[in-house]
Amino acid sequence: MALVIYLLLSIPLVVVLIIYGVIFLLSTEIPDPRAIFRTFERDVKGAYLYFKMLFFVKKCHVLDKTMLDYWQMNCQKNRHRTCFIFQDEKWTYQMMDELSNKIANYFLSIGYSKGDEAALLLENCPEFVCIWLGLAKIGVVTALINTNLKGDTLGHSVTCIDAKALIFGRNFAEEVNNAIPFLKKNDSMDFYCFTEQGAPTETVVPFPAKSLNAVLEEASSTPVDHKKHKVGFRDKLLYIYTSGTTGLPKAAIIRHSKLLWMGCAGYFLGRCNDSEVVYNPLPMYHSAGGIIFVTAILTFGGTMVIRKKFSASNYWKEAAKHKATVGQYIGEICRYLLNQPITEEEKQHNIKLLFGNGLRSHIWKEFQDRFRVKNIVEFYGATEGNANLMNMFGKVGAVGFLPRHCDKLYPVALIKVDPETHEVLRNEKGLCIRCKSGEPGELVGKIIRNALNSFDGYANQNETKKKIVQNCFEKGDMAFLSGDILVMDELGYLYFVDRTGDTFRWRGENVSTGEVENVLSTALGHISCVVYGVEIPNVEGKAGMGAVQTNLKSINFSELYQNLSKRLPPFAIPLFLRIFEELEETGTYKLKKVTYQKEGFNPEKISDPIFFLDAKQRTYIPLTKELYSDILTGNYKL
Repeated sequence: MALVIYLLLSIPLVVVLIIYGVIFLLSTEIPDPRAIFRTFERDVKGAYLYFKMLFFVKKCHVLDKTMLDYWQMNCQKNRHRTCFIFQDEKWTYQMMDELSNKIANYFLSIGYSKGDEAALLLENCPEFVCIWLGLAKIGVVTALINTNLKGDTLGHSVTCIDAKALIFGRNFAEEVNNAIPFLKKNDSMDFYCFTEQGAPTETVVPFPAKSLNAVLEEASSTPVDHKKHKVGFRDKLLYIYTSGTTGLPKAAIIRHSKLLWMGCAGYFLGRCNDSEVVYNPLPMYHSAGGIIFVTAILTFGGTMVIRKKFSASNYWKEAAKHKATVGQYIGEICRYLLNQPITEEEKQHNIKLLFGNGLRSHIWKEFQDRFRVKNIVEFYGATEGNANLMNMFGKVGAVGFLPRHCDKLYPVALIKVDPETHEVLRNEKGLCIRCKSGEPGELVGKIIRNALNSFDGYANQNETKKKIVQNCFEKGDMAFLSGDILVMDELGYLYFVDRTGDTFRWRGENVSTGEVENVLSTALGHISCVVYGVEIPNVEGKAGMGAVQTNLKSINFSELYQNLSKRLPPFAIPLFLRIFEELEETGTYKLKKVTYQKEGFNPEKISDPIFFLDAKQRTYIPLTKELYSDILTGNYKL
């Protein structure tokens, strides 16, 4: 009897040991039972939301369904419900469907068919969605062009795909005209000018272009025959461009499968429903503003409030006015909002969830407390990539998490790279080396053939090859290189550190520009700033330089140095400061730094004030022509 009782009591222990043994075999590091216990609830909830999303997309795959199929069901169910609100005008699902049908029928009538490509250059408006949605109904792939592009860059973005047509807003006529010399390879391209409701009509189009408004007046609003013009789960839908901060923009391929995956991320992981009102002031040519919640609404229902451009002073006013329940942000937007004067609307809104990426850890808590936003979902992911993360449980500063146990099963990992050359480091077997907790590394995603969330690359296949690493986890496999350095803590939360090209070495140490930017911005009152390394002849490494947007008279350089020295090691304190009236940013509210880095620190070639750190005086002093010469010649000892 005693033996039986002993065996029964031993069964749970044996089961636990077996489970722990399996976890041990499938984990990179020896799993800490305490960490597993502390993250158990998080991991179970996260897995539930992920598999809920996975099940939906897999169902679409098996049934060969696209967002277009769900859009039709949505329209039948919600024809008279509001889909979009723009400049106080309400667009119903029926209005959106009818205009998109006109687009589909017109381009079908002039010979456009599945696989053709077109470019769209238009500001935020409901018609923006109608145009690409209508083209998608007949299988035409639309490239969403960044509205900030000009000249050769605009020309490149149109010609790097095989565009048969360029549809542009009337206010972009001059930019398109200036880009025409760079469109010579597409001599047969059709130009369509679209004038939004209420937009000025006096702008003259100085080149041959048809009026899209005019041709749509005659077009039919009846649905196209979906069986005749069948579009599948794996078919191309859109091109969305990279920001171009490290070169010319690249056209990333977005298939229907990717679109559904991204839409599910907003809907399921944001724990939304079809009664949500989403406030979206982000550019719709970008995946955050034009895909994630747009797809969620087109597929599952809800309402979206859009505006032409983001306005910090109007964000909470409009959100409160329209009773928005979900808000979106990206890049520096949260810091812009934090710098606004306090208003009543910022406490009267109904936003229960703020969804986006780029919320810096040093302002996270202050932002959440001031604006009383209960839930912040921070996501990480390149538009074209398959290494996507989500922090849906509000861990301050984290961009996502991965369970610390059984991590060998996950197709996403951090791998070690050389901090100077950024080359992937390998072990004795020739495979990539996984990072342990606390070790920064580049995020990669294993490329799995026919995966639901796949890496489909770019229109230019040479660019695609640059983003792939061979023999990553095992011989013969491939993985997508994100180009971003992240670090994981002991609980599996991941934090963004830098782009691979941003980290630099100084005094034999690695300097994280992201960390220095956070400290420098905080020390000067949440100002815009970027940090980068500049080369000094005959000096090893790169010296730190901070470009800051502020009023020169407002800076006490001695106090600034004291603040920086308290929070940064000596090697990380910027040696140079460049003062700007206004820093240049991308259309997605990210600050540019590549141009500034190339310009260096020569005071004779740069009109902005530049200051140099005098360690003896413990302050920054003006960088004169004489001091610059002494630094270059080595007369001034660094």
